[in-house]
Amino acid sequence: MTSLLRRPFSAALLALAALLFAAFAHAPAAHASKNEEVTFEAPRDLFDSDAAKREEAFKEIDSLGAHALRIVLYWKDVAPDADSRIKPKLDMTDPSVYDWSKYQPVLDEAKARGWTVQVTASGPVPTWATNGARDNVTRPSPNEFRMFMTALSEHFGDEVSRWSIWNEPNHPKFLMPQYDSQHRPASPKIYRGLYAAALRGLANAGDTKPVLMGETAPTGTGKDVAPLTFLRGALCLSTSYKKSGGCAKLRVDGYAHHAYTTRKGPQFKNPQPNDVMIGTLSRLVAALDKAAKAGVVKKSLPIYLTEFGIQSTPDPLYGVSLQRQAEYRSYAERLAYYNPRVKAFSQYLLTDDKKDAAGPGTSYGGFESGLRTAAGKAKPALEGFRLPLVAKISGASKVTLWGLARPAKGVTKVVVQQRNTHGGTFKTIKTVTTNALGYWTSTAVRGSSTREWRVRWTDASGKTWTGPPTRSLK
Repeated sequence: MTSLLRRPFSAALLALAALLFAAFAHAPAAHASKNEEVTFEAPRDLFDSDAAKREEAFKEIDSLGAHALRIVLYWKDVAPDADSRIKPKLDMTDPSVYDWSKYQPVLDEAKARGWTVQVTASGPVPTWATNGARDNVTRPSPNEFRMFMTALSEHFGDEVSRWSIWNEPNHPKFLMPQYDSQHRPASPKIYRGLYAAALRGLANAGDTKPVLMGETAPTGTGKDVAPLTFLRGALCLSTSYKKSGGCAKLRVDGYAHHAYTTRKGPQFKNPQPNDVMIGTLSRLVAALDKAAKAGVVKKSLPIYLTEFGIQSTPDPLYGVSLQRQAEYRSYAERLAYYNPRVKAFSQYLLTDDKKDAAGPGTSYGGFESGLRTAAGKAKPALEGFRLPLVAKISGASKVTLWGLARPAKGVTKVVVQQRNTHGGTFKTIKTVTTNALGYWTSTAVRGSSTREWRVRWTDASGKTWTGPPTRSLK
């Protein structure tokens, strides 16, 4: 960053500057006018066969102030004769040949509540759509997918706000092969064909709603293609973001990504340059800007963080403490909030997956990123989702606080409390006014490594909510 030339201030100007600083030091940040969508994904709760449990999950998500859902709709779940190698002699653009019963109650309820719904159409796919590949993810037929997207739109179109194509196509669980025999990325080209087919299928249904590309997993390995490598391949760009080949420009209304991080937290900057975690989100912004410069996507393409969560104990490999989960989740949301390109941020899971989610006899094969344990017990992250709070070290002994009263429907006040040591007594240190969306900031709070903060908020009904204790993060 270049340094700015400075000129001497007069005494009057210095006095005016001091008054302005005092006036704005405790006001919500200018960025707080941003209306970032928070999307919830809760497959275990919302797809429960017990209608009462499903309704309870809807009510809880509603009470937390989230009114948008992401639903991954698996083609194999709804397709006729999905395990057959022989395609049924049916019109696959006709919605009536599919079984939508698993998804119907969830989309109907979301529509009744007036919620935003993003449907991600994805594999695994019916066996007959992969030339008989039994893994149900190897080289799905673009033409069959085109017909499926037409049927999907005609059936659920008026209940869906936007579409997204494929879940984690850079991961072998959802799309194969990831690499060819010379270990060159193969999945980006396969995905491009599926994405283009989806656009044609939606157009055939007269559907003009936004369509997102990507839904990429955050890292690459010898088995997974790194997200930026995948992005370049899907957009027909070289490693230097120059057009390669004779690919036509595709319509892309936004880029979806799953910016998970490690146990090191959202501040972690992973060293692999083609990986994108929440702490290195600027890499994705830069890549999309270069793609726009090459003319393959529009300028300032919006980013949708459609799947995100912090895993907690009892997972021994990826889990952090329950308090740290709440702190990291809030900090990640703050990072997304202050990135002007991010239009949506997600919470993945209301309730943790079951312990044997990967199969009988396994341990923690699923995700422990929920706001409740697998047994349904509330974690600190539950109230931390309602009242996110970040205490960010901004000086030798200064802490800047950022927070949100998520269910707030207008300007409100929150009470900030502090205690000097873990387990001590919280004392009120100030009351802060939020902006119209419930966001607030407060600067020049004295801090130390042993102090903790929390927020109390009384909603319009008179009920008081208390957020979890939060420590300062560098």
